[in-house]
Formats: sequence, structure tokens, C-alpha cells
Amino acid sequence: MNHQPTILFIPVSSPEGIGEYMRSLIIAKEICKQWPNADIHFIVSQQAPYANDCPFTTHTTPTSPTKHVKEVNQLIASIKPAITVFDASGRKSQLAAAKRSGSKVVFISQHKKKRSRGLKWGRLALTDKHWVVQPSFVLGDISVFEKLKLKLLNKTPPVNIGPVFTPVNKVEQVQILSQHQLEAGEYLLFNAGSGGHKIGEQLAADIYATTAERITQELGLKCVMVYGSNYPNKIDYDQAHLALDSLDNEQFIALVEAAKLVVISGGDSLLQTIAMKKPCLTTPVSKDQPPRICICANKGLAVAAATEAGEMVNKIKHSLENESLQHNLNNAGCNNGLVVALQDIKSLLEENDNA
Repeated sequence: MNHQPTILFIPVSSPEGIGEYMRSLIIAKEICKQWPNADIHFIVSQQAPYANDCPFTTHTTPTSPTKHVKEVNQLIASIKPAITVFDASGRKSQLAAAKRSGSKVVFISQHKKKRSRGLKWGRLALTDKHWVVQPSFVLGDISVFEKLKLKLLNKTPPVNIGPVFTPVNKVEQVQILSQHQLEAGEYLLFNAGSGGHKIGEQLAADIYATTAERITQELGLKCVMVYGSNYPNKIDYDQAHLALDSLDNEQFIALVEAAKLVVISGGDSLLQTIAMKKPCLTTPVSKDQPPRICICANKGLAVAAATEAGEMVNKIKHSLENESLQHNLNNAGCNNGLVVALQDIKSLLEENDNA
């Protein structure tokens, strides 16, 4: 097998969300652990706040890479990746450019509409692996017509690999807990996603911070508020709760795993929290999140609330006494999709070697 593979990641990127980029970054870092000489490239929007912070070779487009077909296709032809990962991104012509360069193509979808997009005739013929980063209980089965298309094109169906996150490193976990003077199981962790989402005119992160403040004052519990890298305001560090601007995924997952309860928005981090069997309260901060939250709450895997401090405080109090929540999580069958992703990367590299 080629131990110096070139792998290109093209995640959805914008000034707001960060989930797709973070997922691609997690996979890229794990690839480098298995293939230390791997040549990793990213193509992201220059408007994204992480455009200048990516630890790998980074190419930028003026806005979302999906909108810049010519530029992206030229980059693909120049990089000649062994594998190209389109994380909820890409036009059919960009997938075709990857195939012309000799690349295997991976498409990642995170909800039903995006999964259906990946199963359109033209894209399906150009895709080698389709990962759905949702557990099967969140996203139902594909349609009969979609199954027929897979059969006619002799393609494997999308695989529900579940959420992708960095496994907890216990040594690093002890270090970060010590650094912030935290005890495992003795604090609540708050995070409203990347920090840039608004509920009306108010930032969701500020609503979460207000909730953390009230929980600390009313219950005397230690609360940790992670504002997120897209939070636009100056953070007041002299609050009753511990305020952190942002954490890398390894640090964030370490704090999630050691928390007593997690208060989280309904994005990728919600499913990561569930996969770690960690009790949580969740609220929507963007329009795509309510259906996912509803499914998780109906299955007893999370407590749902409106993104409003008063309701969040009341439901947090009830969640701390909800013993059935942990039982349901232990039996949910939701795991870390990173394991499947790395297995598929290995098999695709082997296919390239044997071609």
C-alpha cells in the first residue's frame, strides 16, 4: 500500500458553520496517525474563520468551493489526490474532475436531503463511498427508487457510519481537567455550536451563557461554557461560570466525556454526545436541527428544550434527576463513525494500488 497517499478534503465552508470542516479535520488527523507521511490538502472558503488556521496544506476559494467549479477543478488536477472527500459539498463536475485525476471519491451527507443529492444518477456513478454521518435511527432507509438506482449502477448503498469524533485520550483528558481545575462528573458543559448562530437578534451562545450563569447561581454547580471559534463578541471571563473561547475536537470531546451533563445544540455535537453515552439537554440553533432533536428526544436519548434560558434552566434541573436517560443511551447502538471511515480509506488506497 502507498504509505504516502495524497488525500484532498473539500468540506462545506462558510462564515457561519464549522461542523463539516471539523469532521474532515478529525478524519485527516487520524489518517496522519496511520500514514504519517500522508500529504493532506484542504480546499475551503477564504471567508471561513478557520481558513488561515488549518494545520494542513490549504487552498482557498472566494466563497464556498462548491460555487467555484473551475478553480476547484484546476486544483484537483494539480493535486492529483488518491482520494477526494467531499463533505456535504461539491458539484457533479467537481466529482468528475476528481475521477479524471485518478482519485477515489467519498461523499459525506448529514441529512436526508443531502443523502438524496448524493444518490442522483450523475453523482452516484462518480462516487466510490457514501458515508452518512447519522445513526440509522435518526435517518430512515433510502427510497425504493434509490435502491433501484444503486442496483442498476452496481453501487454499494450509503453507510450510516454515525457521528465522527476524536476518541478520548485519557492522559490528555486528565491534563485538561487539571488545567481548568475541573473534576470528572462534577461540572456541566455548555456549547451552542460554532458560536455564530443567532436566535432572533440574540446569539445562541449568549443564551447558553446566561443559562450556565443561572445554573451556577441556583444549584451551585460548576458550569463550563465553550463559546466557539465563530463567536463574534468579546468574552467576559469574569463570570461565575468558566468561559472558554474555543477548543480543538480532542479537548472538547475530553470535556464532554467527563461532564455530569452536557447542554448542546442540535448539530453534529449532539450525536457525538449521544455516541459517548453522555446525558444531555439539546436546543436548536439552526433550521436543520429541530427534526434531529425531535427524533433523539422521542427515543429518550436527549432532553429537548427551546433556546430560551428560563426553559433551559428548568429542564436542566429535571435532566439531572432523569435516571432513564442514561439507561436509554447505554442501549442506543450509536458509535463513533471514525472507525468505519478509516477502514474505508484503507480499502480505497488498496484499490488504487491494485489498479
